Amino acid sequence: MPRTTPARRQRAGACCGQPMSGKAVAGVAGVERPVVVGVDGSDAGMHALDWAAEEARLRGLPLRIVHASLWERYGEGAAEEKKAEERVLSDAVERAARWAGGPQVTAQAVPEEPAVALTVESRAAALLVVGHRGRGELASLLLGTVSLTVAGRAHCPVIVVRGEGRTGPPPGRGGRIVVGVGEGAGSETTVAFAYGEAALRRGEIEAVHVWRCPGSDLAEESGPHNKRREEHIRRASDTLEAALAPVACEHPEVPVTPRPAEGNPRDVLLAAAADADLLVVGAERHRHTRGLQLGPVNHAVLHHARCPVAVVPHA
Repeated sequence: MPRTTPARRQRAGACCGQPMSGKAVAGVAGVERPVVVGVDGSDAGMHALDWAAEEARLRGLPLRIVHASLWERYGEGAAEEKKAEERVLSDAVERAARWAGGPQVTAQAVPEEPAVALTVESRAAALLVVGHRGRGELASLLLGTVSLTVAGRAHCPVIVVRGEGRTGPPPGRGGRIVVGVGEGAGSETTVAFAYGEAALRRGEIEAVHVWRCPGSDLAEESGPHNKRREEHIRRASDTLEAALAPVACEHPEVPVTPRPAEGNPRDVLLAAAADADLLVVGAERHRHTRGLQLGPVNHAVLHHARCPVAVVPHA
């Protein structure tokens, strides 16, 4: 399917009203919300730090580095654990400072379970960045418990840095961002985040809406001219247009490819993001559960994606 042209984007977004300010992440009384990153001394944590430093630089926001642990409980080993914690924070600050024109950096040790501490930090953050797994005996898991918990409970968008530690393309070189577009008004938040990332990195977006046609495996219900299939494609295209239009007028410079796709959402998104720089998915907030309820598709991409994954909570 051809990319959305600037002219089409302007027409689609003509009823958007005034564009939102790029400083929508400012906090109370003008205090800027920082980009927060959790570090633990692992390679994955350092890759997350690189990504977070670049995000903070691009957004013009401060960077807050957090190391959370309960070393006080270790008794005789507490002193060594405290020294190790201080080394982790010192190394992280030094690494972040290497970025030319980098952000203002602060660092803090928090005496709390990492998942709890980072979830609390998310209340005052513009963005939270974590590695996909931590150090220790559980490092062989596909996704660490802390990363999964934070992605499901945070109050701000979370980027789980997967892949080979890529920090994303620098400004001017572009980049490809894949965003999964679901049904309902909540997708606008997810799409807005993807547009923002693409605008910061001067990249492009592939917006994917996945649909399935019951009975399409039957001979009489398959084929390119099947009416049921045509109806599903039309509805998927309409869903994409409705989700993209309200945000497109704010970023007319961002090339967008809307792609309705038939299949299993997990498989389609993983395939689309195989060579992407970032995959963006949404997560709904439910009143009767604690934090966000991550569905099977979110779990799948967080465990198996070959690039960083952004989880954006719906308001």
